[in-house]
Amino acid sequence: MADFDVLVLGAGSGGYSCALRAAQLGLRVGLVEKGKLGGTCLHVGCIPTKALLHAAEVADSARDAGQYGVRASLDGIDMAGVNSYKDGVVARLHKGLTGLIGSRGITVIEGEGRMTGPREVTVGGTAYTGEHLVLASGSYSRSLPGLEVDGERVLTSEHALGLDRVPTSVIVLGGGVIGCEFASVWRSFGAEVTIVEALPRLVAAEDEASSKALERAFRKRKIAFRTGTPFQSVKTTDTGVAVTVEGGDVLEAELLLVAVGRGPASDGLGYAEQGVAMERGFVLADERCRTNLDGVYAVGDLVPGLQLAHRGFQQGIFVAEEIAGLAPRPVDELAIPRVTYSHPELASVGLTEAAAVAEHGADAVETLTYDLGGNGKSQILRTQGFVKLVRRKDGPVIGIHLVGDRVGELIGEAQLIYGWEAHPEDVAPLVHAHPTQNEALGEAHLALAGKPLHAHS
Repeated sequence: MADFDVLVLGAGSGGYSCALRAAQLGLRVGLVEKGKLGGTCLHVGCIPTKALLHAAEVADSARDAGQYGVRASLDGIDMAGVNSYKDGVVARLHKGLTGLIGSRGITVIEGEGRMTGPREVTVGGTAYTGEHLVLASGSYSRSLPGLEVDGERVLTSEHALGLDRVPTSVIVLGGGVIGCEFASVWRSFGAEVTIVEALPRLVAAEDEASSKALERAFRKRKIAFRTGTPFQSVKTTDTGVAVTVEGGDVLEAELLLVAVGRGPASDGLGYAEQGVAMERGFVLADERCRTNLDGVYAVGDLVPGLQLAHRGFQQGIFVAEEIAGLAPRPVDELAIPRVTYSHPELASVGLTEAAAVAEHGADAVETLTYDLGGNGKSQILRTQGFVKLVRRKDGPVIGIHLVGDRVGELIGEAQLIYGWEAHPEDVAPLVHAHPTQNEALGEAHLALAGKPLHAHS
């Protein structure tokens, strides 16, 4: 008999959600983790970065208080205080998660685990077996060939989260979600920021209109960026770093943040040796999170696809219910919300306009953009942006894209609209509270249904 019904390797968002749900369903669960429960997201990812972003929002509010008739001034950024606030949020959530896992009767196995058999993990010389094995070892911050991260001048996001000062200037290598979020924070804190991105636009995975809107906002905030500009090399100097980009230009700053994406944490964990099908370090799994080995599943950043905590979280729940025989519905990758928590925020779900046209043809796709200038709450917040809808002509909405401060909070309704394959006519009669930014979603669907009020058809 196996030691556990479900043995989970990794206690990040995907691993711990699987463990919690499996225990809730009465299964015997073992959870292996070499670090702290909660993994990257809780300790060096989603939670601490969003705490920094909120501190940045407070700084911007103080700096701009005069716009609202409030007499206030920004005297500076106390990074010790910011880090205390950030670390306090993480500590409280970690304590709560640890207590929750303990209360569910889950056996936590501390140490680095390695797959040593078909459904076996060895930790510190002791082998543990499971009727089912769930691989959830997560991801790590990537670098580039020849680019040495020293943690002093050349940083990853993990290093950046521990900075005890606001740098005077930063070059951010990578204009994706992580790069744009840190650029936004540091600019709000008063640093000079330049983003270097090899692709033609910032946050290139998003709809082109969203990317262009973010670029306009960053220009207004004096965040410099160079798109279509591959990195070549970096040298440390007496005052910081000198970064050479394609074409020979040299950019200088105090620090270089390497934000070129995250890779799967699979090296040395025994997956390939045990016959797990892999590609470029990722574990391959089908829509039901099954690997090629019987009884072995994989979830989260380890699996090709969106590297988002809430994706791993939902996949973990799915696998627990699959093992328990509940026949759950697979996680729809396109229905996973995507948010960039910069200032302004970007949020989306479903297909971009370009992807919709590629899939259905230009004649079969219709779009509508509703400007937040017509939304009362957005005017109160003094934020600019839009709601962009992508639909199949005479069919459902297949993509929703939002730009503006705090629009990430709207993506829940957008996901429901997409997930339920709602037509604009289905959404138009729904009542949205006034004044809220949520009204913008309603107004956009009214307009696309052919009855615009505060929007032009």
